Amino acid sequence: MADLFKQLSDAMADTVDSVAWGIVRVEGRKRMGATGMAWRDGVIVTASHVLRRDEGVQVGLPDGKIVSATVVGRDRHTDLAVLHVDASLNPLPQPTQPLRVGNLALALGRPRDQVQATIGVISALGTRRMDGLIQTDVVMYPGFSGGPLVDANGTVQGMNTSGFARGISVAISTATINQIVDTLLEHGHVAQGFLGIGAQPVRLPANHAEAVKQETGLMIVSIEPDSPAEKGGLLLGDIIVSLDGEGTPYLDALLLQLSGSRVGKEVPVKVIRGGALQDVQVTIGEKA
Repeated sequence: MADLFKQLSDAMADTVDSVAWGIVRVEGRKRMGATGMAWRDGVIVTASHVLRRDEGVQVGLPDGKIVSATVVGRDRHTDLAVLHVDASLNPLPQPTQPLRVGNLALALGRPRDQVQATIGVISALGTRRMDGLIQTDVVMYPGFSGGPLVDANGTVQGMNTSGFARGISVAISTATINQIVDTLLEHGHVAQGFLGIGAQPVRLPANHAEAVKQETGLMIVSIEPDSPAEKGGLLLGDIIVSLDGEGTPYLDALLLQLSGSRVGKEVPVKVIRGGALQDVQVTIGEKA
C-alpha cells in the first residue's frame, strides 16, 4: 500500500513538473497576482475577471522574467481573456482523451513565483450555464483563476476560474478556449446575440412541461422598441421554451444560445401563447 501511495504521489509531482514551464503569473489587479497559460507562441490565456485594467498588465514568466502584455480581447461570457507578449512560448499540451466524471485532475496556479497545486475529482461535465464547463471539487486557492486543469496524462483539459459562482470550482474546457481564442485573435471581440427582451423564469403547466421536456420557461415581461423580438412578433406574456431547437428553462440558457454564431440568423423561437405552443421566427441581432 505504501509503495502504491508513493507511486501515485510521485506521478502527481511529475505531472506538475511536466507543465510548470507553461504556467505564468498575471499581474492585472492591485492585490495578488493571478495565473495564465501559454496557449500559443506569444499568446497567453487567463481569466477575464482577474484583469481589472487593460493597460499596464505584466506577466511573470517561468524563468523569472517579467514582460509587458497587451490585452488582445476578452469574453466576459466565458470569463476568458487573451494576452499577447513579446516572448517565445511553448504551448501547453492539449488533451487527446476526453474527461469522464470521476476522473482525478490537478488544478495548478502561479499567483506568486512558484507553481502551486491542488487535486480533485471531476464531478460534472457541462452545467446549467454552458456545455463547455467542467465542474470539480478542487479547492480554488486565491490566484488560481486562469490556471490549468490538468488530467492524468499531463494535458490541459481546461482553465480554472472562480469568476462564475462562489463556492463552485469550474474550468472552461479546452475546446471552448480554442474557439474563443480564434475569435479574439481574428476580431478582438466576441459577438453576442440580442433579442431585446426582459424575461423571468416561470413554471410550465404540466401538459406543456411534458411536451417540451422541461419544467420551466421564460416569460417575456418587457420588449425593447424596434428590437429583434418586436420585429419578429414576440409579445408580452409569451413564455419562451426554446430557441433554435434548444431549451430555455432559465436565463443563462437563453444567453448562451444567443451566441455570435447566431447573429443575423433567422431562428424559430418556440413560445406558449394563449395556452398553445407555437413557433415565432426571429432574426437575432447583435448586442452593441
